[in-house]
Amino acid sequence: MSHAVDEVDPFDLPDWLGTCDVTWTALSTVRGASRVSGELSGNGDRLPCDLLAADLAYPEPLLEGDWRRQAHQAWTHGQVLLVEYDGRLTLAVPGTAYSADGVLETIGRLAKALGVRADRFTVTLRL
Repeated sequence: MSHAVDEVDPFDLPDWLGTCDVTWTALSTVRGASRVSGELSGNGDRLPCDLLAADLAYPEPLLEGDWRRQAHQAWTHGQVLLVEYDGRLTLAVPGTAYSADGVLETIGRLAKALGVRADRFTVTLRL
């Protein structure tokens, strides 16, 4: 099964992400998950935002080769790859599964992409 993937420019995201305190909330479990459903919220606004471990290849690849390479390249340079994945903003990172520390690092890199301090973001995890 192929997934619709398009690159997202952080400057095309809603302005409120850079002007108020933002919370990323996991809507599914994080422990060992390769794809975590979540959402960003702040000032009464909400934006779906998932996390994706780009290297999971079985039973089917979550990302094709070029997208996986871009995720690795961004991560190597202290960034995170922002994509639209099946119609949802998604942060794609190297690896096959998430951990709590991985989530914190990923959201911190999102803050960097938006040009704001990471301490403006709060992360809420689901067990």
